[in-house]
Amino acid sequence: MIKCLMVVLTFLWLMSSSIASARGVYVTHQDFLKTIFKESVPKSEILWIKGTLQDSVNEILGHTYGRLRIRYWRHADEFAWILEEIGKEEPITVGIAIKGEKIKNLIVLEYRESRGDEVRQLFFTQQFQNATLDEHQNLSQHIDGITGATLSVSALIKLSKLALFLSQQVAKETKLRSSNG
Repeated sequence: MIKCLMVVLTFLWLMSSSIASARGVYVTHQDFLKTIFKESVPKSEILWIKGTLQDSVNEILGHTYGRLRIRYWRHADEFAWILEEIGKEEPITVGIAIKGEKIKNLIVLEYRESRGDEVRQLFFTQQFQNATLDEHQNLSQHIDGITGATLSVSALIKLSKLALFLSQQVAKETKLRSSNG
């Protein structure tokens, strides 16, 4: 009886420690930016989310975006976005680098859910490399899901679409300003 109880308690302890290990800060914001821009991290810029841009952002995310602005970093045609989206219950913080109109890199910076953190692994995140947006705001390539992490996978797909879309908008705005000025 005592042996059985010890086995059950050990099993429960192992389960709780593996669940707790899914949460964590894996890469700091500054380390992500240094990875993308090397040691010369540009000054951050702000994109105000209003009007038709806000409508498009809400459509991509599938819900109302609760912020008025998004901070980003840019050097030439290279962008870095640090974005958050709810997985199942908690936000997932993701760093997404865009070069040209393609995803260069996607890194899960912080994961707060109790499970599903496999989305931070290279085998999953490398699927996003070179993805672009098509005319319907969908990713140009299929992203395989992970059993048990459906909502986390969905959050990363949404954030990828958002980063690509926002990069396009900033590039268009910049091009417009330079042709008018």
